[in-house]
Amino acid sequence: MAQPRNKFLQLTDNFEKPFLFCGLLIMILIITYQTGFRYLLSSTMSILGSEDFISFLTNLGFTSTQATFTLWTESVSKLSGLAVWTEETSRYVFIWTTYLAIPLAIKHRTNIRVDVVYSKLSPKLQGISWIVVDVCMLVLASTIFYNGAKYIEMQFTYPQVTAALRIPYYIPYFILPLGFGLMAIRIIEDLFSQMAQTGIKGTIIGVLFTGILFLPVILWEDSNAIVLLFGYFILFLFIGIPIAFSLGIAALMTVLGAGTLPVDYVAGVAFTAIDNFPIMAIPFFIAAGVFMGAGGLSHRLLNLADELLGGLTGGMALASIATCMFFAAISGSGPATVAAIGAITIPAMVSRGYDKMFAAAVVASAGAIGVMIPPSNPFVVYGVTAQTSVGDLFIAGIIPGVFTGLVLMAITYIIARRKGWRGETRERSIATIGRAAWHAKWAILVPVIVLGGIYGGIMTPTEAAAIAAMYGLIIGLFVYKELTLKSLWSSTLESANMSSVIIMLMAMATIFGNIMTLEQIPEQIAQIILGLTQNPIIILLLINVLLLWVGTFMEALAAIVILTPILLPLAIKLGMDPIHFGVIMVVNLAIGFITPPVGVNLFVASGIAKAKIGDIAKASLPFLVAMLVVLLLITYIPQISLILL
Repeated sequence: MAQPRNKFLQLTDNFEKPFLFCGLLIMILIITYQTGFRYLLSSTMSILGSEDFISFLTNLGFTSTQATFTLWTESVSKLSGLAVWTEETSRYVFIWTTYLAIPLAIKHRTNIRVDVVYSKLSPKLQGISWIVVDVCMLVLASTIFYNGAKYIEMQFTYPQVTAALRIPYYIPYFILPLGFGLMAIRIIEDLFSQMAQTGIKGTIIGVLFTGILFLPVILWEDSNAIVLLFGYFILFLFIGIPIAFSLGIAALMTVLGAGTLPVDYVAGVAFTAIDNFPIMAIPFFIAAGVFMGAGGLSHRLLNLADELLGGLTGGMALASIATCMFFAAISGSGPATVAAIGAITIPAMVSRGYDKMFAAAVVASAGAIGVMIPPSNPFVVYGVTAQTSVGDLFIAGIIPGVFTGLVLMAITYIIARRKGWRGETRERSIATIGRAAWHAKWAILVPVIVLGGIYGGIMTPTEAAAIAAMYGLIIGLFVYKELTLKSLWSSTLESANMSSVIIMLMAMATIFGNIMTLEQIPEQIAQIILGLTQNPIIILLLINVLLLWVGTFMEALAAIVILTPILLPLAIKLGMDPIHFGVIMVVNLAIGFITPPVGVNLFVASGIAKAKIGDIAKASLPFLVAMLVVLLLITYIPQISLILL
């Protein structure tokens, strides 16, 4: 009996993975089809309407040219129905994929959370804290599961169909009871495992502590919504509950304690908040970066950068920064840039005599450019949250990103010259550079395709992201052939897991933000600050200090979805352009990638270099100071961001 049971456990452990693998690839295929179909259709219509084509018909002997043209255009227009289903289908697959990936994140404890307090606890208290975390998460997952099931029941009683596919609404909405039911199962599994480690006494303490947390909502009715919302959020955050769940549970407690909204509202928004086409750019850009890293594009880019800069003082370090800047135009993620480039360049720098801490610090700092130069996941999140143009944000990030890279290069050159780290002496010529460029040609084309497609009016940012993912897939599998079926499986799961954590966070932040809006919290905060001072220089300085502080303990995307609804109204009252403010937010939070205790780039670089985070952080100080100077220039000189718009 043991063998069948082991097979059953293995099957249940991997239940979600085939759905994630298929879901992400299906989304990429559908949006690629949609983009190609629409481009071909519009091109055909343009040709049919041209004077040259009408003259061509006349020369062929068509006497009623206009009638023939009308007939043909009507026939071509009817073909547009062949792509009507694509956007709606991809959105629903996206929602299903997201909520089927979260159970795996729970199982492997990979959700984004603040562990500043947790890391200082004794092992015994850490075990008790996980009991509290699991019970709190179980409350939210069970609530959404129950209300999601009620929504499905209502759809059976009062059936509705979707706009394009004409399928019953209970089909896409079934992910609420299914996804959050699976989350509850994974939480219970983790809870029982943690109980076995913690013991009966620790478990009882954890459960009692959780009960005490919820007492205010149980004992007092009509509590102050603002106190409940922010009080619970801050409390849950520092207890170590994942940020997405902290937002969701704080909103749920506010709904229950203050009666701000109906309880079933939480489940409804969990679906509608991410039923959003622009948000889909996030998993696509993440997938593009992962596919291209696994497919061999990153080391070809490094070879080209090494040919161009490797002979200079600090050449390999300069080449690392240049490669990070170029890979930033592919991945849209800081940690992904560090992982893809650092795995190659950190060992290479050490082998050429560079200090290991310096090598790790260079890549960790340059990786921050990954969210400045487009495409950028933080810009996508800010654009969706602030309801501003993602395309304009991408343009606005180009000069700040390149400027930051050049400043980091200057600091690197100065340090390398002082330390005596010379470039590698070997033959470099136009011919060797040409060969390296030829080998990297497929990687060089990525920004051209993505940004050219967006600004050429051919594709939306989401479509460009899907095309980039498909491109990386094809190049990795069939051109460079370094992306095997095995690595494709792991890369797809990695992309789905990374993106799902971000999307879940955005869904819960939407619920949180809606309650803030109802309570007019952003307006109140803006009035308080303006009451203290109306000097825009001081207010911007205070905003920068706040964002830098938040960036030390909170992941950038989480900070954007939480703080944008609070700070953007204040920025607008100061007369700031929302695009410029978006750049300020992203650059601020990018600096957080290299500031402990939650500097994610430091963590990635530490893992690659096998060095202490504190040592890498110390080596990063010159780069940190340089980036702070760049931040001040970007803040007080809007033209740096807006000149290309």
